[in-house]
Amino acid sequence: MQTALFTLGLVLFLLGLLTGFAVPALKNPRMALSSHLEAVLNGMFLVLLGLLWPHVDLPHAWAVTAVALIVYSGYANWVAALLAAAWGAGRKFAPIATGDHEASAVKEGVVSVLLVTLALTMVVGVGIVIAGL
Repeated sequence: MQTALFTLGLVLFLLGLLTGFAVPALKNPRMALSSHLEAVLNGMFLVLLGLLWPHVDLPHAWAVTAVALIVYSGYANWVAALLAAAWGAGRKFAPIATGDHEASAVKEGVVSVLLVTLALTMVVGVGIVIAGL
């Protein structure tokens, strides 16, 4: 599990670095900056969780569930902000970063579903990890 967290964290960190190059090219550069920061920070969080993992005592199924939820939320956070930046979406849950940009209802819905699910999965996943400490 530790190696998977290191690998997935470093890949997400790299995706965040690469997203930084795209910031000026996207429809909403402010949201693109958010995507860049989310990927870099969530990548570091996954690596940090990998370092913490030897101290987590959970049954295998709970451990896999926690990691899956946290990894999903980290990557979904990057994707949601990146899609919002490309589409000009995110008005409902990120109005400050969205600014005056508007997107279709479908695009707003996709971003909203990602944002809501990633928030829930991160809270549950971290809660499981805390219970395992």
